Amino acid sequence: MTPFDFRLPTRIVFGAGRIDELGELTKSLAASRVLVVSDPGVVSAGHTQRGVDALHAAGLQTCVFEGFAENPNTNHVADGVAIAQQFKPNCIIGLGGGSSMDCAKGINFIYSCGGRMQDYWGVGKATSPLLPMIAVPTTAGTGSETQSFALISDAETHVKMACGDKRAAFRIALLDPSLTTTQPSRVTALTGFDALAHAVETAVTKVRTPLSQAFSREAWRHLAPNFLRTISEPDNLEARGEMQLGACLAGLAIENSMLGAAHALANPLTAEYGVTHGDAVALMLPHVVRHNGADPEVEPQYHDLVLATAFDRNTPDQRAGADGLALFLADAAAQAGLATRLQDQGVDFSRLPELAADATKQWTGTFNPVAMSTDDFRRLYEQAY
Repeated sequence: MTPFDFRLPTRIVFGAGRIDELGELTKSLAASRVLVVSDPGVVSAGHTQRGVDALHAAGLQTCVFEGFAENPNTNHVADGVAIAQQFKPNCIIGLGGGSSMDCAKGINFIYSCGGRMQDYWGVGKATSPLLPMIAVPTTAGTGSETQSFALISDAETHVKMACGDKRAAFRIALLDPSLTTTQPSRVTALTGFDALAHAVETAVTKVRTPLSQAFSREAWRHLAPNFLRTISEPDNLEARGEMQLGACLAGLAIENSMLGAAHALANPLTAEYGVTHGDAVALMLPHVVRHNGADPEVEPQYHDLVLATAFDRNTPDQRAGADGLALFLADAAAQAGLATRLQDQGVDFSRLPELAADATKQWTGTFNPVAMSTDDFRRLYEQAY
């Protein structure tokens, strides 16, 4: 028997065209002044204005903050807090990819509780209630819309800080797959593979529960058959919707089962070499699956995941086990044009022990189903080199 405390704090609203309901959904939170946190790419695509128009139609006042980039850091959050202090919102909306949603959470922590972002590194560090928030993801990847964690990089050390508190969960997640159709193909590939990785890692972590595994399997069922489909058929709204829903479900799994060694290995690559997160995860996940799958207690968990899509020809052979799953993931990454070798990303082989030491310090690695030593992390880097 596995004891657990499973929470679903976020209302999920899903369907093409539902961005037009944003104003009324926001009013349901008793909001009147709304800070919209949205990155420049989403602003230029017109999605932010569409959201703002819906808010204005509902009689709400708005202020847009777009002064941040991919992987928001502490300086970006501080700039957003300064805007919030001038505008004085009573609701925050994160409209964009994971960066927009993470930055919105970071702003909320400091605006509502004071201090600086480093004060919230860890779990349960909020000192007072946070403003109600709504997530409007424009990618299918991070699943941040159903997580209470913000990933914010320290502007000086470049270390990614996971800042989590149940009060930081979005009240509403509005999933409109039509907002994802303007993504460049590479963004679709990077974010989509990250979502796949979330389903795979959450399915086997040490702290998984029967309910979190149900979300992992359901996420995989939506994601695996549609990952390459969204790249080859970018206007396929049905496939886009499957990916967005799958990413959201994987986010629910993360919230209750965390991640594993692939993300622990990916973070130092991003911090030290600027390897895009999706590329870094694509590089390392197949090797982690093979490593974990050698454990006879972990292999059946991967097998159960594969069985969730056993009848779709675009997914792993149900008889292949962990090796087959790893091969599928590596092939999918290659077909999507993602990174396949560390040496092609400018990584110096002599620095692998240093990267391994950094990977050992990553929080996500502690949840991996197989205990990982620094030597284990080094060997996996070498296999990916």
